[in-house]
Amino acid sequence: MRLMLTLVSVLVLIACEATAPPDPGPVGTVRVDQRMGGTADPGFARAITVPEFTFPRDHGPHPEYATEWWYFTGNLHTSTGHRFGYQLTLFRIGLEPGMPVTDSAWRTHQIYMGHLAVSDIGSGRHHSAERFARAAAGLAGAELGPLHVWLGPWSIRGDPVATFPLHLSAQGEGFAIDLRLERGAKPRIDQGEQGLARKGATPGKASYYYSFTRLPTHGEILIGERRFAVSGSSWWDREWASSAMPASQVGWDWFALQLTDGRELMFYRLRDQDGRTQAFSSGVLVSADGAHRKLQAADVRLEATRHWQTDDGIRYPVAWRLAVPDAGLDLHVETAFDDQEMHHSVRYWEGAVGVSGSHNGVGYLELSGYAR
Repeated sequence: MRLMLTLVSVLVLIACEATAPPDPGPVGTVRVDQRMGGTADPGFARAITVPEFTFPRDHGPHPEYATEWWYFTGNLHTSTGHRFGYQLTLFRIGLEPGMPVTDSAWRTHQIYMGHLAVSDIGSGRHHSAERFARAAAGLAGAELGPLHVWLGPWSIRGDPVATFPLHLSAQGEGFAIDLRLERGAKPRIDQGEQGLARKGATPGKASYYYSFTRLPTHGEILIGERRFAVSGSSWWDREWASSAMPASQVGWDWFALQLTDGRELMFYRLRDQDGRTQAFSSGVLVSADGAHRKLQAADVRLEATRHWQTDDGIRYPVAWRLAVPDAGLDLHVETAFDDQEMHHSVRYWEGAVGVSGSHNGVGYLELSGYAR
């Protein structure tokens, strides 16, 4: 689903500073659901009707909406079988609608945040980093002609003619990615109702959401002084909205799986305070030829089979049984290694997983709203 990480209070503080971002406080003190409980400024547009996507325009920014993101995950490997997972996400957050007064190069209504992670599956180590910047003085922004989204030195660049291939480049302390994502044969998947992904019954509790579920990928990953030539496949989620999650939703479990038979499965389970699956949980099953069908909550059986606990007591469900009976799928989804927690201004678990059972594959799992 990826409707996450709008760090409203932290980002407002950043907007008021003319230099470096403030210290957001002790790492790991904020949960995702706690930052999604408000209501967007009524001056922002809302996702209410089925969209008419236009490309390449919709790959670019939508400043009339409060929040949007460009979200990439992937499973990669070297020629000798050393495996990696990666995540690169750039978020744009609107602090208020409309254009700011142009009396200063620092004044802006837009803030950008980024998360970068590399899971070194071969060594069982998770590397991650976080960045913030205002969309002013060239520090961060998004534009078309060609697609370019940047946050300091982190960037997503598209081909000037066809958007693809995409070039992802980002660096953390002691690690980096430099990747090229090809278009491949799979079509774009418009999630939900032809791109309108509802999260609740109230009009506007929704996002505009599309995905590219299998992008051939190659490039380099840097870990310390070692460079690894890698290849594999990536998943790109593109989403924008102006509405927070309903108060009854405390978190979600999100699966993006690429199966060896050529199919992909995405499903997000929205949870209430008692851990029950909410009715607007949703997903999609994509066939090898690109045809797809929407999945409702009743179509999917989910059961957590193992948990991992952090040193300070947060328990994440890191192994699952996921079944779609009428599609012949009975899958065991388990983390490539347990400690892939994103422990930054907002705390959540996101990492590479393996798939076994009725079918094999790889994928990514995101777990939000878990607390001590």
